Amino acid sequence: MLNRIFKLQENRTTVGRELQAGLTTFAAMAYILAVNPDILSATGMDKGALVTVTAMTAAIATVIMALMTNYPIALAPGMGINAFFTFTIVLGAGVPWSEALGMVFVNGIVFFVLSVTGVREKIIAAIPHSLKLAVTCGIGLFIAFIGLKNGGVIVANPATYVSHGDFSSGPVALCLGGIVLTAILVARRVPGAIVIAIGVTTLLGVFIPSGSGAHVTQLPSSFVSLPASPEPLLFKLTFGFLTNSTAFFVALPLILTLLLVDMFDNIGTLIGVTKRAGFLQPDGTLPKAGRALVADSTATLLSALCGTSTVVSYIESASGVEAGGRTGLTTVTTAALMLGALFFTPLILAVPAAATAPALVIVGVFMMQSVIEIDMKDFTVAAPAVITILAIPLTFSIAEGIGMGLICAVLLAIGLGRPKSLTPLAYAIAAIFFLEFFKIWPFHG
Repeated sequence: MLNRIFKLQENRTTVGRELQAGLTTFAAMAYILAVNPDILSATGMDKGALVTVTAMTAAIATVIMALMTNYPIALAPGMGINAFFTFTIVLGAGVPWSEALGMVFVNGIVFFVLSVTGVREKIIAAIPHSLKLAVTCGIGLFIAFIGLKNGGVIVANPATYVSHGDFSSGPVALCLGGIVLTAILVARRVPGAIVIAIGVTTLLGVFIPSGSGAHVTQLPSSFVSLPASPEPLLFKLTFGFLTNSTAFFVALPLILTLLLVDMFDNIGTLIGVTKRAGFLQPDGTLPKAGRALVADSTATLLSALCGTSTVVSYIESASGVEAGGRTGLTTVTTAALMLGALFFTPLILAVPAAATAPALVIVGVFMMQSVIEIDMKDFTVAAPAVITILAIPLTFSIAEGIGMGLICAVLLAIGLGRPKSLTPLAYAIAAIFFLEFFKIWPFHG
């Protein structure tokens, strides 16, 4: 049956190899079960429910991808997008988290329509390739900065804006040690390096004082329990921004950014993982790319309904491919392990910020590696790219970083007399950001 469903013989693989690859992928991305709730709970969302929803959406979306494409690509709430959801939309723009979920749902509908009509290629093509790479790098810096902030390594300073924290304090010292440990394990190519480092750092926190009379890690009364109810988040999305003109024009650039990041993240992951698996054609085309993007857009709708930020394809799926995974059976295994992990929710909730922060920093480093693909020798390429990379963490907003970089690219194209170097759609997207930055929407508050 498994051979018939997943075409194992045709893909020259076996059940045992697929199961092993699925375990490898799970080990590489299991950190999201602790990190995603830690980030999204800053919005006021229930942390226990977030653990359940994170695993639930990851499992369902992954199975959808496996059945629609038979690719060994796993999905889960995206890193970077969850930070955008929390720090830009909710905490930055003051949007209630239920309204932010509504924006994710609208983004999913648009993404679905674009995926089935083929318009998505035009939007992706409208953004210069160098800016796509810059967005990835900027999000990497943003995630790493959030990790350093959450771990107390970076703190606010009235004179210099930011400064280093108290390295002698227990939580900060533990976070710094966790960063070093994670980096070493990753550099040594240890399978599940990030998860192992989170576990070791959490365990060490049991013995390290936090400075408030307690220890960094507070062990739960029970290590195993039934999964927390997702009810506090399930179907809690609202759409007030669709009936209020002022709220709508605030929401529009945020939804646009969700859409762009969602598309670029998924396209990049699909290309990267399928290339390693040998599915990418010599001319760069990807068989069943349309199905994959429909699966991704369906996952976005699912994430909003369940109560989390956008679910995307995970580049960590490449670890399962390296372990021999070639079919959807790999990621069905990953999905089953995600659901099984829910019975250890007390342990997941006990993971302190000092243990999840190193994971954010290392993931940020991974994303920053794309900078080598940007042609920094060409100033017309370098200027918009660098502005994008710097603006995302410094404005604490992925949306504003993308907008500033794209506006810079548009102004350079016009100023150099090369307006046709960008598509009309690129000008339209830049115009939307321009109107929002200077608050000259017709109905802006």
